Amino acid sequence: MALTKDKKVSVVEAFKGIVDSADTLVFVQFDKLTVKDANMLRRKLRASGVGYKVGKKTLMKRALAGKGYTGDIPELTGEVAIAYGKDALAPAREIYEFQKSSKDLVKIIGGIFEGSYKNQAEMMTIATIPPLHVLRGMFVNIINSPLQRMVIALDQIAQKKEA
Repeated sequence: MALTKDKKVSVVEAFKGIVDSADTLVFVQFDKLTVKDANMLRRKLRASGVGYKVGKKTLMKRALAGKGYTGDIPELTGEVAIAYGKDALAPAREIYEFQKSSKDLVKIIGGIFEGSYKNQAEMMTIATIPPLHVLRGMFVNIINSPLQRMVIALDQIAQKKEA
């Protein structure tokens, strides 16, 4: 069923609101997604503070036109939705996690990150960046490692002097 002109205008305005408020947008292709899987995906995304909206590609492109993003918009093929959020990494990471567990029901096909269009490979790289708490733990481990080795060496020296 075709959308009326008024409905199209309201859908474009809704997409413009999403684009204006979101830090990151991820274009998601969903071909074989059942209603049950779609509801599960939406619940997981909502728990992480990520929104998910399905719409016509032409209306999405119309909402993105004139926003000043650099680069070229990735090719949007098939049925496309957008995942969006305030956290710069959460939309890509959450879609990637669902993609791994769902065996190709959804697929990242591109996105917008830091004001520029990104292709699939670039968005997959962004999606695999660990969460902030994991990065902090890795940083602490890097700082702690030389100190820990020095303490072990001093302990070995002390044990040899005692013997």
